Amino acid sequence: MTGKRSVRLFAAVLAVALCFAPAKSDWLPATATFYGEPDASGTMGGACGYGNLYDQGYGVSNAALSTALFNDGASCGQCYLIICDTSKTGWCKPGTSATVSATNFCPPNWTLPNDNGGWCNPPRFHFDMSQPSWETIAIYRAGIVPVLYQQVKCWRYGGVRFTIAGFNYFELVLLTNVGGSGSVKSMAVKGPNTGWIQMSRNWGANWQCLAGLEKQPLSFALTSTGGQYLVFQDAVPAGWQFGQTFSTYRQFDY
Repeated sequence: MTGKRSVRLFAAVLAVALCFAPAKSDWLPATATFYGEPDASGTMGGACGYGNLYDQGYGVSNAALSTALFNDGASCGQCYLIICDTSKTGWCKPGTSATVSATNFCPPNWTLPNDNGGWCNPPRFHFDMSQPSWETIAIYRAGIVPVLYQQVKCWRYGGVRFTIAGFNYFELVLLTNVGGSGSVKSMAVKGPNTGWIQMSRNWGANWQCLAGLEKQPLSFALTSTGGQYLVFQDAVPAGWQFGQTFSTYRQFDY
Protein backbone atom coordinates (compact mmCIF):
# COMPACT_ATOMS: atom_id res chain seq x y z
CA MET A 1 0.00 0.00 0.00
CA THR A 2 2.86 2.35 0.86
CA GLY A 3 4.50 1.67 -2.51
CA LYS A 4 1.29 2.46 -4.40
CA ARG A 5 0.85 5.68 -2.41
CA SER A 6 4.41 6.76 -3.27
CA VAL A 7 3.79 6.10 -6.95
CA ARG A 8 0.60 8.17 -6.85
CA LEU A 9 2.35 11.01 -5.06
CA PHE A 10 5.21 10.98 -7.56
CA ALA A 11 2.77 11.05 -10.47
CA ALA A 12 0.94 13.97 -8.88
CA VAL A 13 4.17 15.93 -8.50
CA LEU A 14 5.02 15.33 -12.14
CA ALA A 15 1.58 16.53 -13.20
CA VAL A 16 1.92 19.72 -11.15
CA ALA A 17 5.46 20.32 -12.40
CA LEU A 18 4.30 20.15 -16.00
CA CYS A 19 2.09 23.15 -15.27
CA PHE A 20 5.18 25.27 -14.59
CA ALA A 21 6.61 27.56 -17.27
CA PRO A 22 7.25 25.78 -20.61
CA ALA A 23 10.39 23.68 -20.51
CA LYS A 24 12.96 23.27 -23.25
CA SER A 25 13.50 19.56 -22.88
CA ASP A 26 11.82 16.38 -21.70
CA TRP A 27 12.34 15.08 -18.18
CA LEU A 28 15.85 13.72 -17.90
CA PRO A 29 17.63 11.63 -15.25
CA ALA A 30 20.52 12.98 -13.22
CA THR A 31 21.93 12.86 -9.70
CA ALA A 32 22.12 15.56 -7.04
CA THR A 33 24.22 16.39 -3.98
CA PHE A 34 24.55 19.61 -1.97
CA TYR A 35 27.29 21.98 -0.93
CA GLY A 36 27.62 25.13 1.16
CA GLU A 37 25.98 25.85 4.48
CA PRO A 38 22.30 25.69 5.55
CA ASP A 39 21.97 29.39 4.63
CA ALA A 40 23.69 28.78 1.24
CA SER A 41 26.41 31.32 2.07
CA GLY A 42 29.02 28.84 0.81
CA THR A 43 27.59 29.03 -2.70
CA MET A 44 28.47 32.71 -3.17
CA GLY A 45 30.84 33.56 -6.02
CA GLY A 46 31.43 30.73 -8.44
CA ALA A 47 32.35 30.07 -12.05
CA CYS A 48 29.52 32.15 -13.53
CA GLY A 49 30.94 35.32 -12.01
CA TYR A 50 27.78 36.45 -10.22
CA GLY A 51 29.52 37.18 -6.93
CA ASN A 52 27.00 37.82 -4.16
CA LEU A 53 23.95 35.81 -5.24
CA TYR A 54 21.65 37.67 -2.84
CA ASP A 55 22.52 41.04 -4.41
CA GLN A 56 22.38 39.76 -7.97
CA GLY A 57 18.86 38.36 -7.76
CA TYR A 58 19.57 34.63 -7.51
CA GLY A 59 19.16 34.05 -3.79
CA VAL A 60 19.72 30.67 -2.18
CA SER A 61 18.01 28.51 -4.83
CA ASN A 62 21.05 27.71 -6.92
CA ALA A 63 23.27 24.88 -8.08
CA ALA A 64 26.67 24.06 -9.52
CA LEU A 65 26.49 22.05 -12.75
CA SER A 66 28.65 19.16 -13.88
CA THR A 67 30.68 19.48 -17.09
CA ALA A 68 27.94 17.87 -19.17
CA LEU A 69 25.43 20.52 -18.03
CA PHE A 70 27.65 23.59 -17.59
CA ASN A 71 28.48 23.84 -21.30
CA ASP A 72 31.60 25.99 -20.76
CA GLY A 73 29.51 28.64 -19.01
CA ALA A 74 26.77 28.92 -21.62
CA SER A 75 24.30 27.48 -19.10
CA CYS A 76 24.97 30.15 -16.46
CA GLY A 77 21.69 31.62 -15.26
CA GLN A 78 19.45 28.87 -16.61
CA CYS A 79 16.76 27.44 -14.34
CA TYR A 80 15.98 23.81 -13.65
CA LEU A 81 13.04 22.13 -11.98
CA ILE A 82 14.32 19.14 -10.00
CA ILE A 83 12.36 16.26 -8.47
CA CYS A 84 13.84 13.46 -6.39
CA ASP A 85 13.23 10.14 -8.16
CA THR A 86 11.17 8.14 -5.67
CA SER A 87 11.19 5.13 -7.99
CA LYS A 88 14.93 4.69 -7.34
CA THR A 89 15.48 5.67 -3.71
CA GLY A 90 13.74 5.95 -0.38
CA TRP A 91 15.66 9.08 0.59
CA CYS A 92 13.29 11.46 -1.21
CA LYS A 93 10.72 13.80 0.29
CA PRO A 94 7.69 12.79 -1.82
CA GLY A 95 5.52 15.53 -3.24
CA THR A 96 8.27 18.15 -3.33
CA SER A 97 10.31 19.90 -6.01
CA ALA A 98 13.00 22.59 -6.22
CA THR A 99 13.73 25.15 -8.90
CA VAL A 100 17.37 26.26 -9.01
CA SER A 101 19.47 28.68 -11.03
CA ALA A 102 22.80 27.59 -12.48
CA THR A 103 25.41 29.79 -10.78
CA ASN A 104 28.54 27.64 -10.53
CA PHE A 105 30.58 24.80 -12.03
CA CYS A 106 31.05 21.45 -10.30
CA PRO A 107 34.54 20.36 -11.41
CA PRO A 108 35.43 16.75 -12.17
CA ASN A 109 37.27 14.73 -9.56
CA TRP A 110 39.38 12.39 -11.65
CA THR A 111 40.79 10.65 -8.58
CA LEU A 112 37.39 9.12 -7.88
CA PRO A 113 35.16 6.97 -10.10
CA ASN A 114 31.69 8.17 -11.04
CA ASP A 115 30.04 5.75 -8.61
CA ASN A 116 32.27 6.68 -5.67
CA GLY A 117 32.33 10.43 -5.37
CA GLY A 118 33.28 11.57 -8.87
CA TRP A 119 29.74 12.79 -9.37
CA CYS A 120 30.71 15.65 -11.66
CA ASN A 121 33.00 13.62 -13.92
CA PRO A 122 31.97 13.59 -17.60
CA PRO A 123 29.69 12.41 -19.01
CA ARG A 124 27.60 12.44 -15.84
CA PHE A 125 24.65 14.85 -15.49
CA HIS A 126 24.81 16.13 -11.93
CA PHE A 127 23.54 19.04 -9.83
CA ASP A 128 25.51 20.10 -6.75
CA MET A 129 22.68 22.08 -5.19
CA SER A 130 22.62 24.63 -2.39
CA GLN A 131 21.78 22.88 0.86
CA PRO A 132 18.39 24.63 1.31
CA SER A 133 17.29 23.59 -2.20
CA TRP A 134 18.55 20.02 -1.86
CA GLU A 135 16.89 19.51 1.52
CA THR A 136 13.60 20.58 -0.03
CA ILE A 137 13.54 17.35 -2.06
CA ALA A 138 15.70 14.88 -0.12
CA ILE A 139 16.67 13.74 3.36
CA TYR A 140 19.96 15.16 4.64
CA ARG A 141 21.56 11.78 5.46
CA ALA A 142 21.26 10.57 1.87
CA GLY A 143 24.13 12.71 0.62
CA ILE A 144 23.31 11.94 -3.02
CA VAL A 145 20.02 11.06 -4.71
CA PRO A 146 18.80 10.23 -8.23
CA VAL A 147 16.64 13.01 -9.66
CA LEU A 148 14.60 13.99 -12.68
CA TYR A 149 15.10 17.47 -14.06
CA GLN A 150 13.74 19.82 -16.67
CA GLN A 151 14.84 23.25 -17.82
CA VAL A 152 12.13 25.84 -17.08
CA LYS A 153 11.55 29.55 -17.48
CA CYS A 154 13.41 31.83 -15.07
CA TRP A 155 11.37 34.43 -13.20
CA ARG A 156 13.43 37.42 -12.06
CA TYR A 157 12.48 40.55 -10.14
CA GLY A 158 13.23 43.66 -12.20
CA GLY A 159 15.22 43.86 -15.41
CA VAL A 160 18.55 42.66 -16.79
CA ARG A 161 21.62 44.18 -15.14
CA PHE A 162 24.98 45.11 -16.67
CA THR A 163 28.18 45.34 -14.63
CA ILE A 164 31.10 46.97 -16.45
CA ALA A 165 34.64 45.78 -15.73
CA GLY A 166 37.91 45.79 -17.65
CA PHE A 167 40.40 48.56 -18.35
CA ASN A 168 41.21 51.04 -21.12
CA TYR A 169 40.05 49.57 -24.44
CA PHE A 170 39.00 46.27 -22.92
CA GLU A 171 35.36 46.05 -21.83
CA LEU A 172 34.17 43.08 -19.76
CA VAL A 173 30.42 43.05 -19.12
CA LEU A 174 28.74 40.77 -16.58
CA LEU A 175 25.09 39.97 -17.26
CA THR A 176 22.93 39.22 -14.23
CA ASN A 177 19.26 38.84 -13.33
CA VAL A 178 18.41 37.45 -16.77
CA GLY A 179 14.89 36.04 -17.01
CA GLY A 180 13.21 33.81 -19.59
CA SER A 181 15.84 31.36 -20.77
CA GLY A 182 18.11 32.73 -18.06
CA SER A 183 21.12 32.74 -20.38
CA VAL A 184 22.32 34.68 -23.41
CA LYS A 185 23.41 33.25 -26.76
CA SER A 186 24.92 36.38 -28.28
CA MET A 187 25.64 39.98 -27.30
CA ALA A 188 26.71 43.20 -29.03
CA VAL A 189 27.55 46.69 -27.77
CA LYS A 190 27.15 50.07 -29.44
CA GLY A 191 28.43 53.55 -28.65
CA PRO A 192 27.02 56.83 -29.98
CA ASN A 193 29.46 56.88 -32.90
CA THR A 194 29.85 53.18 -33.67
CA GLY A 195 27.89 50.40 -35.24
CA TRP A 196 27.11 47.22 -33.33
CA ILE A 197 30.30 45.57 -32.07
CA GLN A 198 29.99 41.84 -31.50
CA MET A 199 31.06 40.60 -28.08
CA SER A 200 32.29 37.13 -27.13
CA ARG A 201 31.97 35.09 -23.96
CA ASN A 202 35.01 35.53 -21.74
CA TRP A 203 33.98 33.24 -18.86
CA GLY A 204 30.72 32.35 -17.20
CA ALA A 205 28.24 35.20 -17.72
CA ASN A 206 30.99 37.69 -18.64
CA TRP A 207 31.19 39.04 -22.19
CA GLN A 208 34.12 40.94 -23.69
CA CYS A 209 35.21 43.19 -26.53
CA LEU A 210 38.05 45.51 -27.50
CA ALA A 211 36.27 48.71 -28.44
CA GLY A 212 37.53 51.78 -26.61
CA LEU A 213 34.10 52.94 -25.45
CA GLU A 214 35.19 54.40 -22.12
CA LYS A 215 32.63 56.67 -20.48
CA GLN A 216 30.42 56.81 -23.58
CA PRO A 217 26.74 55.86 -23.31
CA LEU A 218 26.42 52.17 -24.15
CA SER A 219 23.59 50.22 -25.72
CA PHE A 220 23.44 46.43 -25.79
CA ALA A 221 21.74 43.98 -28.13
CA LEU A 222 21.14 40.55 -26.60
CA THR A 223 19.73 37.32 -27.96
CA SER A 224 18.63 34.81 -25.34
CA THR A 225 19.25 31.11 -25.74
CA GLY A 226 15.49 30.88 -26.23
CA GLY A 227 15.83 33.05 -29.34
CA GLN A 228 14.37 36.37 -28.06
CA TYR A 229 16.18 39.51 -29.27
CA LEU A 230 16.16 42.64 -27.11
CA VAL A 231 17.92 45.99 -27.49
CA PHE A 232 18.79 47.84 -24.28
CA GLN A 233 19.15 51.38 -25.59
CA ASP A 234 21.51 53.58 -23.54
CA ALA A 235 21.53 51.03 -20.73
CA VAL A 236 24.78 52.56 -19.47
CA PRO A 237 24.93 56.39 -19.32
CA ALA A 238 27.87 58.55 -20.33
CA GLY A 239 30.50 58.97 -17.65
CA TRP A 240 30.32 55.40 -16.37
CA GLN A 241 33.26 53.90 -14.54
CA PHE A 242 34.63 50.38 -14.35
CA GLY A 243 33.04 48.40 -11.52
CA GLN A 244 29.61 50.03 -11.76
CA THR A 245 26.35 48.08 -12.19
CA PHE A 246 23.41 49.41 -14.17
CA SER A 247 19.88 48.05 -13.86
CA THR A 248 17.26 48.16 -16.60
CA TYR A 249 13.50 47.76 -16.80
CA ARG A 250 13.56 45.29 -19.69
CA GLN A 251 13.41 41.55 -19.23
CA PHE A 252 13.32 38.41 -21.36
CA ASP A 253 10.13 36.38 -21.66
CA TYR A 254 11.78 33.31 -23.19
